[in-house]
Amino acid sequence: MVHDAGSPPVPRRARRADAARNAELLLRAARDLFAQDGPDAALDEVARRAGLGNATLYRHFPTRGDLLVAVYADEVAELCRGAGALAERHPPGDALFAWLDDFVVHVATKRALAHAVTEGPDERRSELFERWHDSMRSTAEALLARARAAGAVRGDLAVGDLLALVSGAAMTAADAEHARRLLAIMRHGFAPPAARPV
Repeated sequence: MVHDAGSPPVPRRARRADAARNAELLLRAARDLFAQDGPDAALDEVARRAGLGNATLYRHFPTRGDLLVAVYADEVAELCRGAGALAERHPPGDALFAWLDDFVVHVATKRALAHAVTEGPDERRSELFERWHDSMRSTAEALLARARAAGAVRGDLAVGDLLALVSGAAMTAADAEHARRLLAIMRHGFAPPAARPV
């Protein structure tokens, strides 16, 4: 095969780097657009905001469902990654509740996106949500264990109870600020008896 001397072939590594950059641009644009207009926003607008063509969008994400899954997975990964930084910056109890604050905002504001993701085939949906729930549960468990060891929360507080209560507050709250207020109220009940005000 003879290549045009004026157009040298692009090395495979450079093509892979370009593809990864384009996927990141598309994800960032989709996250912003879905947050603004909801998960039914026009996909053409995603490509336009990313500065890419529709063909590039559909090469990376052949269907709306594929893009929704990728965006929600990115949201969950960011939420879980944030726990490490919180644990480094704050005492164990404060780190736990700072992450739970992020968690209730996530649940309260990403509900429409999460519901849109569930419109796929049942088997795929179950597998994806099980993976995401496991990731969030293990993140909460690690933070809770540190808080329990430090005496910052009651010793019998289990991660299942914690997430059930906090998720319930987030899903029934009027908005993200209301969810955060409910979490602040719950913090009183999660505290060990000696730490509660009389």
